[in-house]
Amino acid sequence: MSNVRTRALAESATHQAERFYADPRPVSEYFGMNVFDLPKMQLYLSQQAYNAVVNAVENGAALEREVADQIALGMKNWAVKMGATHYTHWFQPLTDATAEKHESFSDPVKSAGGGSFENFRGSTLIQQEPDASSFPNGGLRNTFEARGYTAWDPTSPAFIIGKTLCIPTVFVSYTGEALDQKTPHLKSIAALDKAAVAVCRMFDKNVEKVIPQLGIEQEYFLVDSALYSARPDLVACGRTLLGHTAAKDQQLEDHYFGAIPSRVMAFMQDFETEAYKLGVHLKTRHNEVAPNQFEFAPVYGQANISSDQNLMMMIIMKAIAEKHHLRVIFHEKPFDGVNGSGKHCNWSLVTNTGVNLLKPGKNPRANLQFLCFFSCVLRGVYEHNHLLMSTVASLNNMYRLGGNEAPPAVLSIFIGETLTRLVESIEKLPDDSLAKVSDKDIKVRSKMHIVNQIPEILPDNTDRNRTSPFAFTGNRFEFRAVGSSANVASSIFVLNAVVAEQLIRFKNLVGDNMEKGMSESKAMMKVIRQFLVESRKIRFEGNGYSEQWRKEAARRGLKSISVPSAFEEYKVKKNTDLFQTLDIMTRREAEARYEVLNEIYVKKLQIEARVLGDLVTNHVIPTAITFQNSLIRNVQGIKELFPENYMEMSSMQMNLIEKISGYINILHKDVHDLVEARKVANKIADIPAKAKAYSETVAPYMAKIREKADKLEMVIDDELWPLPKYRELQSFR
Repeated sequence: MSNVRTRALAESATHQAERFYADPRPVSEYFGMNVFDLPKMQLYLSQQAYNAVVNAVENGAALEREVADQIALGMKNWAVKMGATHYTHWFQPLTDATAEKHESFSDPVKSAGGGSFENFRGSTLIQQEPDASSFPNGGLRNTFEARGYTAWDPTSPAFIIGKTLCIPTVFVSYTGEALDQKTPHLKSIAALDKAAVAVCRMFDKNVEKVIPQLGIEQEYFLVDSALYSARPDLVACGRTLLGHTAAKDQQLEDHYFGAIPSRVMAFMQDFETEAYKLGVHLKTRHNEVAPNQFEFAPVYGQANISSDQNLMMMIIMKAIAEKHHLRVIFHEKPFDGVNGSGKHCNWSLVTNTGVNLLKPGKNPRANLQFLCFFSCVLRGVYEHNHLLMSTVASLNNMYRLGGNEAPPAVLSIFIGETLTRLVESIEKLPDDSLAKVSDKDIKVRSKMHIVNQIPEILPDNTDRNRTSPFAFTGNRFEFRAVGSSANVASSIFVLNAVVAEQLIRFKNLVGDNMEKGMSESKAMMKVIRQFLVESRKIRFEGNGYSEQWRKEAARRGLKSISVPSAFEEYKVKKNTDLFQTLDIMTRREAEARYEVLNEIYVKKLQIEARVLGDLVTNHVIPTAITFQNSLIRNVQGIKELFPENYMEMSSMQMNLIEKISGYINILHKDVHDLVEARKVANKIADIPAKAKAYSETVAPYMAKIREKADKLEMVIDDELWPLPKYRELQSFR
């Protein structure tokens, strides 16, 4: 066995479950201790400063500079008391990662005696200036125009990780254009709030705010750190570029919801402790389908805060995993042949009066309100289905989408049997019989009696359909197509936008109908029916993995996404008009995202192609030659010992030598062709054209190379193979 693999396996065998951070106290005693939330603000701020923050959070009011100084002083005093020595404006550039530049609280005392004191000004809290040119910007900034600004987002509480106070911020250019994921997300929340409140007040004049809610189920893989480090492809790319599937992986489905391995449980408990301290209500943990795959899910929260908390969790998970000699992998498809990972985004709308607008309810008038919002979501998602799916299109996620473990790459909406019956009945209503929805239109499923000693089961009115990218699950929609490494804000801001657009349209159409003499309820029902009919093509209740659906989707005109062509949706006039009209993004900002997505796609594929070429040239082929030479020596020895019978005795080895020679020759040629294809693509100056060239000419060679390398893995002596194999990566010792 190769030295690298031997050392990695030996080291991994010594790794045991360890505990570092688990707090023995009840969670309630330390929950949120590392977050500067409203209760702590009441302790550390003046009443004036506290009221200003609440007004900013709840009403979007601007903060005065004088108040900002008071807030900064209180925030600093709390952070220093908690052991923080530095602060950072924590922002979300267009990389799907987070960024931070740490500044010390310590300032020098300007006196003869010198010394130091902790200082933090309101101007520093509100605004800082990181270098904008070094982050992806899609042409919005040049290297010689480096100035960019981070600005405090008071709606998302500051928090402490380690000894650093992290202040959530937006990130914009010198000219005010968004260079991050948070800015359009916040703007989309404001647009949706305004549009939704206008519709809600047709039912309840007391509604002053509508808040999009988000619950993010996060899937991830864990791998022993020693084995991870022995795989250059995992280290550089986050996924294995070659590797034959293990004889046993997820076929028996015994890992799913199985007993959590002790090493993983220790990691989870320590990670959860830190999450609770950061104010994250983690609720669920379990084994996922693939070996070494797991999931956690928090309680619902406001969309902006939930997306920030998800990014926080990704940061602390990596740090905690290292303490347990583990590596967290958020790549959407780290292993071929088994399930990939995603973020299942459970999205709903809740009013300041506590009403979930996507909950059917039992009251007829509440049902009508539900149908208003339900039909607007369906109509909006249908209108911009390709744009919404394009937000999840990335090199990483396209390895996952369309397989039998993830939603297909074409969007459909599953609403369940009960709502399907209701929707179909509404579609058939003639104009002269439009009326309010009655209780009988939403039928509650009867209780299920299983066996005497088992309590009766109260079934939901909708089943789950894991093959649907966008499914209604009782009181919310679940967008399952978002990738596990993505910043969910990059998709949710589009979902918010398309729904806001339809809510505005809905209210206008209802007004038009009422001007023609219709009652308000009949006017609403007419528009609801119109939206349901217009969005009929997007609804599908069957198996999204089936060939039948692929054909049916094409017949309905629903396009499947592929990268990098999906990125072009950010240039389509209908979409840029949507963003501009709602004041979410300018056309220039949208087109900048198009450039950034293509640039990231090219760079990731460049890295993968280079790493794969190195693995094959410097690891796989030399190992194959070494094994081939040992077989040749063995055949020569047989010939010397048994000259009369050596052909018969060595025929199988000679066939194997020939097979290996064929694989080696093919790999040499394919790696050469891969390099040449890269050279040609790299000469293309236009980034979108380069992305297309990489997709069409470079990626196919990578698939061919992997196929032959994986076949070599199965015939070469296991003792010689240089890289940890799937069976080793996918098991905990």
